[in-house]
Amino acid sequence: MRASIPPIINYQTGQIIADDSLTKATTIEALKGIFIDEDARSKLPQNQVVYQVEMLPPQHAEGELNFGVSHIEPGVVGEEFHMTRGHIHQRKEQAEYYFGSQGEGLLLLQTELGEVQIEKVFPGSIHHIPGYVAHRLVNIGNTRLSALAVWPAVAGHNYDRLKEAPFKLRVLKTADGYQLVHNN
Repeated sequence: MRASIPPIINYQTGQIIADDSLTKATTIEALKGIFIDEDARSKLPQNQVVYQVEMLPPQHAEGELNFGVSHIEPGVVGEEFHMTRGHIHQRKEQAEYYFGSQGEGLLLLQTELGEVQIEKVFPGSIHHIPGYVAHRLVNIGNTRLSALAVWPAVAGHNYDRLKEAPFKLRVLKTADGYQLVHNN
């Protein structure tokens, strides 16, 4: 009997090497209503990829875990850095872990009460995302930001909740880095 070769992760790039990995790309067009400057978003190539998620085949059973990697491309829409749509889990009590792999970014965390916390994301950083907390990755660097993620298979993703209670902070590009501004 021979040992099988499991999926492999390149920790420096976050690339998953597996025959059965899945990739989902999110384009400028799919992010309508996410950025502050909708006019600037509408003028960009609508098929431009802002981020993509690679993952191993999803598990669904209670007690199982899922594994994936978010890759956010560098860039801005108007003055706002590229970011993920952000979400809270369908089963809100479910936690998640992110692990910085490459690039430079911010993780925005917002409780259901509107309390906000921001953590720097960089190669080697570890981020515990508690249950009942919405989360979003923002690429504040000049290269791709990649973060590995592990979450319960039963967690689910609720994107619509953020339409009712959007993130209270936005991350804008400045000449010397970034600025956090309140979302009106």
